[in-house]
Amino acid sequence: MMTSLSHERTLRRCVFLFQVLALFLVMIYDANALSSNRIYFAALLVGLTYLANLIVRRFMKGERFLFIIATFMLSIGTIMIFRLDDAAGFKQIVWILAGFGVFFLSYFAMKYIPKLEKPTFFYFGAAVVLFVATALFGVTINGARNWIIIGPISVQPTEITKILMVFFISSYYAKYEKYKGTRLRGKPVGQFLLLACVYVLIALAVLQRDLGTVMILAAIFLALQYMYEPNRKMILLNLGLMIVGGLVATLLFSHIRVRITTWINPWDHIDDIGYQITQSLFAVASGGFLGTGIGLGMPQTIPLAESDFIFAAICEEMGILTGMGLIMLFLILVYRSYKIAFHQKSLFARSVAIGLSTMFAAQSFIIFAGVLKVIPLTGITIPFVSYGGSSMLASFMALGILQYLSEHKEKRSHGK
Repeated sequence: MMTSLSHERTLRRCVFLFQVLALFLVMIYDANALSSNRIYFAALLVGLTYLANLIVRRFMKGERFLFIIATFMLSIGTIMIFRLDDAAGFKQIVWILAGFGVFFLSYFAMKYIPKLEKPTFFYFGAAVVLFVATALFGVTINGARNWIIIGPISVQPTEITKILMVFFISSYYAKYEKYKGTRLRGKPVGQFLLLACVYVLIALAVLQRDLGTVMILAAIFLALQYMYEPNRKMILLNLGLMIVGGLVATLLFSHIRVRITTWINPWDHIDDIGYQITQSLFAVASGGFLGTGIGLGMPQTIPLAESDFIFAAICEEMGILTGMGLIMLFLILVYRSYKIAFHQKSLFARSVAIGLSTMFAAQSFIIFAGVLKVIPLTGITIPFVSYGGSSMLASFMALGILQYLSEHKEKRSHGK
């Protein structure tokens, strides 16, 4: 116990030290731009993260590292966002504050709302409603219709649908014996019920041309199906459908073919469709192991450097060493999240934790691999790091749920 507390204090001090040093560099890289606003920004970031960590340490038990890791990652991202754009940095601080609120709300909601495993099809219906609302009232940005703009605020409902799908699948498997006997016109369809519902959600994401969300939903479903599906043939069927669906989507949607083309050989299209990925690779390479230094690189030449391509901007000015550190932080976050899952006694709680852990793992892998040209780009954000409110709120919601589950490992199983 003392060792754990010692490690916790050490990590918290590392966060504080990183914030102070990085913010000092941000404020002095352009001495002419130094103002009280920058000082306020520094005080807000340091103060908010310290206060939030203090509340978690004092009033919450269970897993002690998840929240510290999240604040470390958001510190890296927010400092880079502020270096790129002062106004965006201040907006990100507002989203972080809202994210802290969502973290505590989701934690207490899990604590005081009983029997969350019961409303199985409520989660499915809510996810469908969000998809339909986005299709009707959303706008298309960067080829995907996954944004709803309300005045000065833009939200991405698909961030919440990922969590809803985790709860839907988890609730289904917790009550598998009930649903497997479902019959339609006298024929047993129970074992295909979950498959059909999940593919409705994936199809709605495909219609919005949101390839990143499709990949994350597919990863969550595959992980939970692998863990809990008694009929192993259903897993093979699911894999076959995903392969066929991917091929059909590639033929139907030109923007998917464009992304594959730029992935295979962006250098032939460096002046147009390949510009973004090539600038990303140039940035990572020019930063070297230790980086050019904050304020001394040119990450502003990368389109969407504060959101989709923030990892390239971080590698350029903070170095590949910091990029590797960020990847390691995600590996630790995912590892400790899965560890929480495997200590749950309830099938529903264990499944929710596995689903949320897979969501973090899939989302981080897809964007890191896309920026480094390992896989085609998908246009998603890095949880806790990239600029954007919807991703920040959804990530903290998932983190709050995992924090609650880490404190309730000994609950008696309600499911199978």
